[in-house]
Amino acid sequence: METDADGLVRLQKLLAASGVASRRKCEELMLAGEVEVDGEVVTRLGTKVDPTKAVIRVSGKRLPPVSAHVYLVLNKPRGVVSTMSDPEGRPTLSDYVAERPERLFHVGRLDTDTDGLILLTNDGDFAQRLAHPSYEVEKTYVAEVGGRVEKATVKLLLTGVTLEDGPVEVRRARVISHTGDRSIVEVVIHEGRNRIVRRLLDHVGHPVRRLTRTAIGPVRIGRLKQGDLRELTAEEVGDLLDAAGL
Repeated sequence: METDADGLVRLQKLLAASGVASRRKCEELMLAGEVEVDGEVVTRLGTKVDPTKAVIRVSGKRLPPVSAHVYLVLNKPRGVVSTMSDPEGRPTLSDYVAERPERLFHVGRLDTDTDGLILLTNDGDFAQRLAHPSYEVEKTYVAEVGGRVEKATVKLLLTGVTLEDGPVEVRRARVISHTGDRSIVEVVIHEGRNRIVRRLLDHVGHPVRRLTRTAIGPVRIGRLKQGDLRELTAEEVGDLLDAAGL
């Protein structure tokens, strides 16, 4: 984006270039008090900002800064190792981003035998923050388990289960369906301890047969097919930057 000698750009121009709306509509949003910069409402047209550093919100929604960073989500198939290389020659995440020019790394991990969403980026601070449990980004899993999961078991999960490496906080849990001797359950947690969902469900008597991560914070699997990759939307990036305290 073209800036002046001080590296600044007019706010309404930045908003329009970021896809918020037309320049005229962006001006209307500013005049209506819908635009904040670094926590302050900005209504003066022509206000200039640093597009790489300003924390901008439009109607409360965070607008990601202009940067060379990329934010991707992959629907990882089962059998793919959550690393960029593997000494044993197994398929890895790098197989799915081989044509990307950036040096990418993954945000957290996903068990080799678990499929679903994993984030990839070249933004080191973002990756480190999001992977840290203290930032409590929710992760949603759908599991096929053995046995019929009863309401009492869901209540137990929500009350709190303690495993050998400490207690697990389950934010939400529900039974999606029952068929014969199996159940489909959805579990939402915010931490990423090793094989935590499998160990959690096994602990309450329902061993996991198949596990899929269907959401990371605001990023949902939607129609993304296994092995496919997409860039995060500006809204998803903004929400995750907020979640990571960046």
